[in-house]
Amino acid sequence: MFTFKNDDLKRIEAVLGGRFLTENRCHRMVLENAEERRKLSFEIYADIPIGKRKGNLISVYTAASHLQLHFCSGYVASDMLGEVTFVSQNDGKLSGLIIEKGAACSLFANVDTDLLSGDFTRLGPEVMLSGVALSLTETLLPKSDG
Repeated sequence: MFTFKNDDLKRIEAVLGGRFLTENRCHRMVLENAEERRKLSFEIYADIPIGKRKGNLISVYTAASHLQLHFCSGYVASDMLGEVTFVSQNDGKLSGLIIEKGAACSLFANVDTDLLSGDFTRLGPEVMLSGVALSLTETLLPKSDG
């Protein structure tokens, strides 16, 4: 099971340009984009009880929304894109919560993992975005025996 370590937190800070404030197992960062008038805060709760199991929880707060990703099983931090994608996998489905350096976020939930390695041009535009956005997380997925 994946658990966030100090090196992971430092990597996320480097990509997003913010600093975590830590209290117990909660690591909180606030990102602000004054030019586009956006602000968000997010929290990483590492290895906490979630129901009858333990796992990682990512919470994002904006002025108009509250998003959560339960049982985060890994992340991909991209310097080039200026974003961190947190993922959770369950039974061939992937959910991804993307936090951008510019204080924006996106959530893609219950995406069929087969979409990540397929031909994006064969997908409808309403489906294509989730496959493209989450495709860089493919390295976190278990290898198929096919």
